[in-house]
Amino acid sequence: MNTQLELQGEFKNIEFGVDEGVAWLRLNRPDKLNSFTAAMHEEIRQALSLVQQTGSIRCLVITGNGRGFSAGQDLGDLDMSALAHVVEKDYNPLLRALTQLDIPVIASVNGVAAGAAANMALACDIVLAARSAKFIQSFNHVGLVPDGGGTWTLPRLVGMARATALCMTGEPVSAEKAEQWGMIWRAVDDEQLHAETTALAHRLANQATIGLAYTKKLLRFSQTRTLDDQLDLERDFQQAASQTEDFAEGVDAFLNKRKPAFKGR
Repeated sequence: MNTQLELQGEFKNIEFGVDEGVAWLRLNRPDKLNSFTAAMHEEIRQALSLVQQTGSIRCLVITGNGRGFSAGQDLGDLDMSALAHVVEKDYNPLLRALTQLDIPVIASVNGVAAGAAANMALACDIVLAARSAKFIQSFNHVGLVPDGGGTWTLPRLVGMARATALCMTGEPVSAEKAEQWGMIWRAVDDEQLHAETTALAHRLANQATIGLAYTKKLLRFSQTRTLDDQLDLERDFQQAASQTEDFAEGVDAFLNKRKPAFKGR
């Protein structure tokens, strides 16, 4: 890693730090392919809380250490008699917190992303994946149903026919196919993933991030609203965005033919 991190907390199952306004959250159980445990969930919750509380963070990147992104749930750390409780206590809060962040969130998928980890990655705003990466809905292999928001996210990304087949067969989807299907933003060469992710993260962090937050909300709300309702919401959010310092800066920069210096305010 070339990125210098300013560590923000003491973690064992993840690594978390901030570099020039970009927070990096790295799943860090490489010997277990970064599979989720209750302890990892707790640390992720702490990290996301830090992201929410730290006003200088303007983009979040989630990736994995080692040879993969994450194999999903560690079955050896699972109470088999209380799966509903695990979903309600760990996965649902994770997905809600992640999708409600008012900053861009990038998933940088550096290898296999299976089960709930695949669905966590796909719930991020932008997904970059190494060409060697694969996305697997592996729940059917153990007789379970997709969680982590997969049954909501997948049909909206790839359509009902493909989503159904992926969930019922557990067939892996390569990064290149995921890009072709519109499941992810881009597949990149493995050795370029970190550089591409870093460049994109800093590009987003230097934009008018309040406007990006409104954009995120509009896109998500559009899934369940009528066109008339959405038009009204666009009007209201546009008015709110026009009251920000970044809007004034953007207009002044455009009129004076200079690069804007957005502050996220």
